[in-house]
Amino acid sequence: MTNAKESLPTSELIRQMSEQVSRLVKDELRLAKAELTEKGKHAGIGVGLFGGAGVVALFGAGALVAAVILLLAQVMPPWAAAALVGGVLLVVAGALGFFGKRQVAEAAPPTPERTIESVKDDIDAVKERAHR
Repeated sequence: MTNAKESLPTSELIRQMSEQVSRLVKDELRLAKAELTEKGKHAGIGVGLFGGAGVVALFGAGALVAAVILLLAQVMPPWAAAALVGGVLLVVAGALGFFGKRQVAEAAPPTPERTIESVKDDIDAVKERAHR
């Protein structure tokens, strides 16, 4: 008994293979799109929840700052307590900004310099072997 595919001409087999590969690629792309859409929805919700947590944490930090000011107001004038706490917060903000600026400066320029150098070395090695 002969297989039906064995009796088909090569050109027909190649055409069918091409159609099947095309269909497979399209199906895989459709699946990837659906998966990324689903993950994007979850990521968007997660980012929104992180943002909400940040706002609530900011209000909580503000309440704690007010509590510290009220505590210090027991031993000094309220304006002095507020000025002291505000000054300390500004010093902390300045230190964080300074260290943050240093970290950003270390990241500049945003090019993968080591990778570029490695690729250049690889190209040089290939060229050297090609001349042998």
